[in-house]
Amino acid sequence: MMELNGQPADPDALKVLALTNFGHFTSMRVDEQRIRGLDLHLERLVRDCRTVFDTELDPEEIRSYVRRAVEGTNGSFVVRVTIFDPDTELGHPANAKNPGVLVTRRPASSSTSLPPLRVKSVPYVRDTPAVKHCGLFGSLRARRTAQVAGFDDALFVSPDDSVSEGGTWNVGFIDEAGTIIWPRAEVLPGVTMALLQQVHEHTVAPVTLDAARSMQAAFATNTSIGVRTISAIDETKLPTEHPTLAALREAYFALPGETV
Repeated sequence: MMELNGQPADPDALKVLALTNFGHFTSMRVDEQRIRGLDLHLERLVRDCRTVFDTELDPEEIRSYVRRAVEGTNGSFVVRVTIFDPDTELGHPANAKNPGVLVTRRPASSSTSLPPLRVKSVPYVRDTPAVKHCGLFGSLRARRTAQVAGFDDALFVSPDDSVSEGGTWNVGFIDEAGTIIWPRAEVLPGVTMALLQQVHEHTVAPVTLDAARSMQAAFATNTSIGVRTISAIDETKLPTEHPTLAALREAYFALPGETV
């Protein structure tokens, strides 16, 4: 399923994504036609469109396109909404002022059966981290670096040795007191992270790499995986079970989701 502005996508219109990759997006997991944090996903698209294109999006129009992708389907899958201007020119990005809405759909993995992640710390700070933009080269290069070294994914570390986020996920920690700590850093404000912050007590504080390795537990969050345990940071192993982690997972799965 691939539609641009509610119509089958013309391959010529999609070439600009390969040639310039200028735009932004959000991915939302659909479970039995319900989406956790749908309003937050729509808010992200509207907010990021102002930043990237200085243009206002109609959230109800976006909702109607997502509804087309959801109707008549069952089970779990991921709908991605990408905002880009098919007429973007490499030499004149300032002329990109008429963004279109590309909606695609792909299968979703089970968020309850994913094995724990082993992550490698990689020095990296995403460009314009507050925007979920299409420029994924740096993140994927960091992920490749980690995987070539035998790990599952990368954990980004800033120049001041503070942990920020993962390749395509936010990271959280549980300290000795059982408190959930989200790193205070320049990160993408994830929808799943925001939902979890609404339903479970937490604190936001700087987390150094050494402090991260000494935590009682660590976890990754995004819309596709929900809450996924981290079992190792570099060569330091971490517990994969903790009462607070179990409570966090339970709170996430209890969220009913919204109908489109």
